[in-house]
Amino acid sequence: MADVLRIPSFYSPRFSSSLLTSFASTLNSLQPPLQPPLPANNSDKRIYPLVYSSAGGVSSFAPTLRKQLLSFKVHATIAETDQPKWWEKNVGPNMIDIHSTQEFLGALSQAGDRLVIVEFYGTWCASCRALFPKLCRTAEEHPDILFLKVNFDENKPMCKSLNVKVLPYFHFYRGALGQLESFSCSLAKFQKIKDAIAMHSTAQCSNDPPKGVGELTLESVSTPTDKSAGSA
Repeated sequence: MADVLRIPSFYSPRFSSSLLTSFASTLNSLQPPLQPPLPANNSDKRIYPLVYSSAGGVSSFAPTLRKQLLSFKVHATIAETDQPKWWEKNVGPNMIDIHSTQEFLGALSQAGDRLVIVEFYGTWCASCRALFPKLCRTAEEHPDILFLKVNFDENKPMCKSLNVKVLPYFHFYRGALGQLESFSCSLAKFQKIKDAIAMHSTAQCSNDPPKGVGELTLESVSTPTDKSAGSA
């Protein structure tokens, strides 16, 4: 029950209208602003207060949501940066990147009579990128086959000596015994690679004698070239 202030009957105070207006304004400023009710069917919605800016006008303010969004963008950018480029992905020990002619000749000489598939590609080549996932699956299905990846831009003199003019391009070798077959291939014609694997899976399946590596030596590719290969 509220207390009642009793004023003696002999005291009759009089207040001016300006005093009453000032008192009402002060009382209203002390009361907290009323918040709009939440919708009955969506109790999870957040309602952020309106903040008056010194520049003028009223703007909504959601600091927590903005911080979370900024944090998400930063983490997503870092995660994307940490991922290797598409041509840098290798599925296993039977897929090797070749960065020089010496590495190429060394890998062939150490392969013995093992079947070796060499892919000549460009990082800028759309056909190479489209075909690469299927080539990786093929390498996983044939762990006995050695897959060598040759970046055209890093090995232009060697690619010229091997007559690589279109990308993606493939060479099949019987290890150090020499080249068995070569052809260009896109994703739509990937069956050519499967057919070549079936033909050269064993040494007895080769119809023609190996061609060797031609005139390819470290000395023959010492002069760089400015010509670029095309895309299949």
